[in-house]
Amino acid sequence: MRSFITRPRALAVLLAGTALTFSPLGGQATAKLPVDKLPSADCFVPPAGSAAKGGRGADTREISVAEQKAIEARTAQRLKERSARGIAVPKGALAAASIPVYVHVMRDAAGNGDVTDAQITNQIAVLNKTYGGQESSQAANTGFTFSLAGVDRFNNSNWHKDKQSSTYRKQTRKGGANALNIWLVDFAYLGIATFPWDYDRNPGIDGIRVHFDSLPGGSIANYNLGETATHEAGHWLGLYHTFQGGCTSTNDEVSDTPAQSSSTNGCPEGRDSCSLPGLDPIHNYMDYSYDTCYNQFTPGQSTRMSNMWTAYRA
Repeated sequence: MRSFITRPRALAVLLAGTALTFSPLGGQATAKLPVDKLPSADCFVPPAGSAAKGGRGADTREISVAEQKAIEARTAQRLKERSARGIAVPKGALAAASIPVYVHVMRDAAGNGDVTDAQITNQIAVLNKTYGGQESSQAANTGFTFSLAGVDRFNNSNWHKDKQSSTYRKQTRKGGANALNIWLVDFAYLGIATFPWDYDRNPGIDGIRVHFDSLPGGSIANYNLGETATHEAGHWLGLYHTFQGGCTSTNDEVSDTPAQSSSTNGCPEGRDSCSLPGLDPIHNYMDYSYDTCYNQFTPGQSTRMSNMWTAYRA
């Protein structure tokens, strides 16, 4: 995930949010903001970990080594059970799902935090480009496509600042496990995501929160091409950061992403932070590089997303 900083999860007042529009259109990782855009002191700051994208905090909940092993075992069991019921992907193939996307624009009472319909359309186009492997000859086509299912806009100053996030997500989320909900907010992160294996226990908050100014045409330098949503959707589809676990052979559970000891900042060609084989995968969407540096998912990541989709979201 990419992130700025997560907001408090206190209960919200139901009447505080007023949906202004809903338009059907056919059908947790983070990075931090500049000091002058940091949230107020009542924000919840995640536990310290690897420096987040753009110098911001962690954008997913922390996964221990023990839990990581348990998740892999659980996923294997779910895939086996689904295969027995005829819910499986042929060997060598991918899930190739079409994902409906619901975008929730969280403006404050003065209308700050709004984005244009064109920006939202361009963001969906970025998701289709990046997940279609269209930014590099080395990139994998994951088989996932994204279609805009609806947009709604709220005027609520607390929600705009990502306060009461559990409440506002439960009140506004649409669709089932297969639907990607994107909440556009103004916080100290670039983005925050949930993992697919957490859906069953807390479906109401499933999705990704993205800083509204990280969309194409936004104002956050180096992070305004829409690649934050690509990164966070990767978590939502079951990918870890490429630096998960540091310089270890297990790393992010994907064999074709070289291990790295720490996250990347910028686009430092030739960076090699780990003694294990391979240079750091600085061009991978699941590192913390600049938007202009990103250009690929690997075939191994594509397979992992397909398996996670089948296990938890199909």
